[in-house]
Amino acid sequence: MEITDVRVRRIAKDGKMKAVVSITIDNVFVVHDIKVIEGEKGLFIAMPSKKSADGEFRDIAHPINSETRSSLEKIILERYRQSLEEPDANN
Repeated sequence: MEITDVRVRRIAKDGKMKAVVSITIDNVFVVHDIKVIEGEKGLFIAMPSKKSADGEFRDIAHPINSETRSSLEKIILERYRQSLEEPDANN
């Protein structure tokens, strides 16, 4: 699996959510609405989710092992940090 594109939309408002990201896998599959969140221990990603009938949020798409999650997080956070150095064209 190769991440072939990462698109970052930074969030201009103050708050814990810093960006919403879309990734393309192998030039054929896209995952939208991955969130970059500022937590107590630093930045992390939250996979796309929806609220269930019982009020809990459940991931719609997510890696099934920690190695893949770590790889995705590294790529996404690296691209987010690069976006901070770019001119603010969208916000």
